[in-house]
Amino acid sequence: MKVLGKLLLSSVILAGSLSAIPLSATQAAAGKVSILLDGYALPFPVQPTVMKGTTMVPFRAISEALGIQVTWNQKEQKIIATKQSDGAAKQVVLTIGSKNALVDGQAAPLSIAPQTIQNSTMIPLSFFSQQFGAAVAWDQTTQTVSITSPQKDMYTMGFYALSSFDERAYIPSFDSISFGWSRIDTNGQFTVQGKEYKWPQAAGDVTPESIIQDAAQQGTSPYLMVYSVDSSLELTKNLEDTALQESTTSQIVATASEKGFKGIALDLEGLGLTGDKNKVKTEYNAFIKNLSTKARQAGLKLTLVLHPLNSSYSGYDYKILSSLADDLVIMAYAFEQEKGPEPLNKVDEAIRLALKETNKDKLILGISLGSENATSVNSKIGLAKRYDLKGVAFWRLGLIGQPAWAQINQSIEMK
Repeated sequence: MKVLGKLLLSSVILAGSLSAIPLSATQAAAGKVSILLDGYALPFPVQPTVMKGTTMVPFRAISEALGIQVTWNQKEQKIIATKQSDGAAKQVVLTIGSKNALVDGQAAPLSIAPQTIQNSTMIPLSFFSQQFGAAVAWDQTTQTVSITSPQKDMYTMGFYALSSFDERAYIPSFDSISFGWSRIDTNGQFTVQGKEYKWPQAAGDVTPESIIQDAAQQGTSPYLMVYSVDSSLELTKNLEDTALQESTTSQIVATASEKGFKGIALDLEGLGLTGDKNKVKTEYNAFIKNLSTKARQAGLKLTLVLHPLNSSYSGYDYKILSSLADDLVIMAYAFEQEKGPEPLNKVDEAIRLALKETNKDKLILGISLGSENATSVNSKIGLAKRYDLKGVAFWRLGLIGQPAWAQINQSIEMK
């Protein structure tokens, strides 16, 4: 990991303050200590407690949130934690009641031995942070422990619109880039013309085709993004007209193939706000099945950009759609939020609802950089890491800026 050394150093420095938290065990048990992971509360089966000045936390809860595999040996009363990183595995073995731990087979002392409280194994937070690279800080005023997860290698998609040209230098950092240069118009027809989401003009020697080609040569998969919203029932027209649907899906695949794209990102919004929700879902599933078949025949990947399941738009069947597409982007910025960062509890709920319908390896968390800031973007990425999703997608290039880009690079190991 690129910043693991820095995180480990921060952990060691900050962890020292944790051993001297001026709280009694009674105060902690009363709920005075809270823990945030990447700026968002981490639920615990047992309240953190303080023993002899050392903060003790439920081991499994933090481990699983950081992608650490935990196994329990009942006979030997041992906890085995394994963290995969860059193809290598780090193993920590803890024994209930023993101050001696093993880290990759080497002895490592604990200030307090692991304890069992209400069927949960509690360990010193400072030791945990030192061994797994999670930076830790203590806020005396709010009685809060803040944990920042270490950098993680995740799949990343960036969106590129007409006004993204100035930040095209970021393209090689992403695994894929979705170019918003086409749409379904108010007549339900696929087009690369119009006022927005259209094929851009060349800028001197830089042409849309050259940007696509350069991306592919640099190892970033270019996707053709197809946008529409059902505000004028343009999507409804398409879904209800079999002939129009056949023409649309054929044109999308043909354009993507002819222009050198490696995949299609379909962003069709606004379905299911009114009318028969089940009918809309069935019709949209049929549209995607048709498109998916043609895309696979052409050797193209298919990504679906979808409203979250806790939004007002209920025309999307995540379970069926995930079986037809390569992955789904949860558009976790489609909440009724006027200004400021998207509410973390709503984003959290959107992920949990999606996980009930499909596998985490199919899910990408969509983050709008238009509403987030350099701090809040880390919390959104943190949720994707906490649930071990496939990756994150950023709307859009042109809105990133250096502060947010620096935070993104600290949170994610970019391509």
